[in-house]
Amino acid sequence: MAMSSEDVIRLYENVSTLTRQMLTAARSHDWDALQRLEQACADQVEVLRHGGPAPALPAELRARKVRLLQSILADDREIRNITEPSLHQLSRLLQGVAQRPSQRDGHKGLGGHNGHKG
Repeated sequence: MAMSSEDVIRLYENVSTLTRQMLTAARSHDWDALQRLEQACADQVEVLRHGGPAPALPAELRARKVRLLQSILADDREIRNITEPSLHQLSRLLQGVAQRPSQRDGHKGLGGHNGHKG
């Protein structure tokens, strides 16, 4: 079933609200909330994708859609600015953890055994 112009704008408004909430969660380092909100946002985007052909929007609604998209993209950019350094730091930490056992145990693996008895 095709969506109406109002349905399309309502979905963009929902995505905009969710990305704003995601930004708030990212700023407070509430990663669980961020993950839940990301899923809710993805669900709304799927509705947009599979809602049938997009209706032609009147000029006022088209301008509203552009403003919503700009807000969504700005929030997304700021969320990435917050989360990407944390992801890089986590990656470095995990690389360090993965390298330590082989360096410490002379490449014997995580258990510290080299497979030989005695």
